[in-house]
Order: sequence, then structure tokens, then C-alpha cells
Amino acid sequence: MKNIILNSMLALATLTSAGSIYQRQDSPYVGPENGTLVIIGGNAQDDAIYQRIIDLAGGPDAPIVTIPTAEGSDTYDDDAASAGTLRRLGAKNVTVLHTYDPKVADTEEFAAPLRTAKGVFFGGGRQWRLVDAYAGTLTEQLFHEVLDRGGVVSGSSAGASIQGSFLTRGDTANNQILVGDHQVGFGFVKNVAIDQHVLVRNRQFDMFDILKVRPELLGIAIDENTALIVSKNDAEVYRGTYVIFYDGGFWSREGSDLKNLPDSSSIFYFLKDGDKYDLGKRQVVV
Repeated sequence: MKNIILNSMLALATLTSAGSIYQRQDSPYVGPENGTLVIIGGNAQDDAIYQRIIDLAGGPDAPIVTIPTAEGSDTYDDDAASAGTLRRLGAKNVTVLHTYDPKVADTEEFAAPLRTAKGVFFGGGRQWRLVDAYAGTLTEQLFHEVLDRGGVVSGSSAGASIQGSFLTRGDTANNQILVGDHQVGFGFVKNVAIDQHVLVRNRQFDMFDILKVRPELLGIAIDENTALIVSKNDAEVYRGTYVIFYDGGFWSREGSDLKNLPDSSSIFYFLKDGDKYDLGKRQVVV
């Protein structure tokens, strides 16, 4: 159990949260200026996605920290938040890091594994638990510093939504409230709302609940077992099925001149494995 750090102390729940204080608005890029994001739409079963995370972290010897906190369990073992999968694929230095207490998360003793980490993986569950535990703490600061060192930050389901600047489905009551009592994510990618499980759960219209009140945001909804890989303004769909983009426009491989399309407030389109998107220009790269 030497590679697991657990703290099961419960923090006092709050219904509102200011969220991250480390979102970097001064960067010229939408995504991280250094490092890479791997944003997975839930139910991550594809070994190729995990292998890509290991490779982006620097290979089998790279230190990777997994964060199971979103799940909400009382305790976690040393395979939590896909740590077991990463080890099975050859990662030799994987640490599970968890607390529900932001006072603990703000200590050097707790956050120490992140000082040398080259990869972070956020597991699934409810994304507001990640905010309550880590937002504004030393731990959150060090998540961002993993990217600054050229590492990889990744996550699935809740671990996908937390990467956006707007926290999709961040309500403590249930996961069907799109604009909830927690609205600020960790902001590894800015001016973006990220949804997950989109096609499997028929969520393709849910993003409009957010865009009606925050029309300046770019909406991204990722299907299960599908990843979006982001660096600077470059985004690429990797494996799986589809990622949906809500940018007020439309794109199709067969063109759109002869299509009867809805107006810009009700439109979206799909990209598949290998398709690329410019987050700065908000358009498909063709």
C-alpha cells in the first residue's frame, strides 16, 4: 500500500463554490500552453487511451497520480481511479491521492506526490466533490503545475467535466441540473463547458441549458470510451465514437449548402476519431 495516500476526513459540504482560483486567463491559448489534456467521456475501457496517457506522461517510469475523490466512497484501494489499469499497462510509479478535506489538500505533506508527477488522472463520480476538496488549495495549484512541466492531465466522466472552466452538471442535488450550485471547474481549458456520456445517455440536447445562460462558452460533449486530446488550441478526437461541438456553426463531410439547418442557437455537429478542431478559431481543421 506504499503507493496509496488516503484521508477519509469529510469536509463540511457547501452548496456554493467559488471554484478554481488558478484558471489562467492570460494565456493566448484555450487549452494548456504546456502539456496535454486527455478528456474522456466516461466508461473508459480502451487500453489505447490509457497507453496514450502513459506515453504523454513520459513512459512507464513517469510518476502518475490518480484522484478517485469524485466517486464519493468512504475509502479507496490502491487500484482506484484507473490506477490498476495504468499499472497493468506498464506504469511503474502510480500513486492514489485522496481527501475530502480542503484543509488537508492545502498541506505540503498531502500534495507532495504532485511535486514530481508527470501525469494526473481524475476518476468518475460527481465533479462537485473535486471542487469541494481541492479548489483553491495547494493541491489544485500543483495539478496546473503538472501541465506547466509538460505533463498530462487526464480524466473520465466527472474527471472530464472538471477540466473545463465551466462545471457542467455541477449541482449537489443531482446530475440532471446542467447549471448548478457549483459552476467553476479547474479550467485547464478555458471558456469551455464539457459534458460526458453524451450519446449513450442521449444527452446531446442538454448542453443548450448551459449555452442559453452562458452563450459565450464553447460546448463540448464527449461520448463514452472516447477521448479528446488537447494542447494549446489543438484538439483531436481519439478512439471511440464521437465528440459533439456546440460553437453556433455547422460542419459536415458532405457540405451543408443543401441542408435545412436550425438556427445557431440550436445546432451542433459530430467529429470522429482522427478529426481535428481549432479551439481558438472554433472551427474544424480540414
